[in-house]
Amino acid sequence: MNSTTSTYNAFKQIALLVLTPHCFDTYFTDLNFLDKQCFAASLSKGLGIGIILGSVLVKLPQIMKIYNSKTAKGISLTSVSLDLTVISIYASYNYLKQFPLSAWGDTAFLAIQTVAIGFLLLYYDVSVLKAFAYLITYLIFVVILVSGLVSIDVLWTLQGINIPLLLAGRIIQVYANYCNGNTGQLSAVTYALLFLGSLARIFTSVQETGDTMVILTNVFSFLANLVIVGQIAYYWKGEQKIKKIK
Repeated sequence: MNSTTSTYNAFKQIALLVLTPHCFDTYFTDLNFLDKQCFAASLSKGLGIGIILGSVLVKLPQIMKIYNSKTAKGISLTSVSLDLTVISIYASYNYLKQFPLSAWGDTAFLAIQTVAIGFLLLYYDVSVLKAFAYLITYLIFVVILVSGLVSIDVLWTLQGINIPLLLAGRIIQVYANYCNGNTGQLSAVTYALLFLGSLARIFTSVQETGDTMVILTNVFSFLANLVIVGQIAYYWKGEQKIKKIK
């Protein structure tokens, strides 16, 4: 009996990572597996956790591509920095609003990886001193955002600015790709994962936050990533045709 109880309690603790207590009872006590609200809530939680786990490595292909080639040619520092600013404001706002971690936790890992990309870009293509100055400046910026020195009202306003910043960053990268006639060191794997993650985030932000600014940020992030993915596919096809001709 004790063993059975322990197993049940362990199962319940794991299930509650995805299910609310109400939905756990609905599924496993009432045996009602057709509850629409619980399905939507559980799907959102599951997607959120999946996105967070995936975000741990989502930009690693991009980082490794820069590291292995010892250059970030084709990647815009301005675009990376704007992206990093958007991610950091978004994460800080959600953190201070105490929204569920499953609704925004991936941005913490994305921020770490994005600042790494900016650091490597400067380290290999500009100077080591500027690379470390960039990193230190960013860390100070993050501490100010999450320490409470910036009020939630200001962060809400910054959330509104996030959308044009996000679009500006992507437009700069899109234009750089157009001018170069290729996507340089941009990783197809990374942007494909970002595209899929931003699509899923639209659903989880609607389900778990209901915050208009958060939802709109994810919608525009999805659209911006779609354009980059489209460019990567377009130039890749062009390169394949050239190779066939040769």
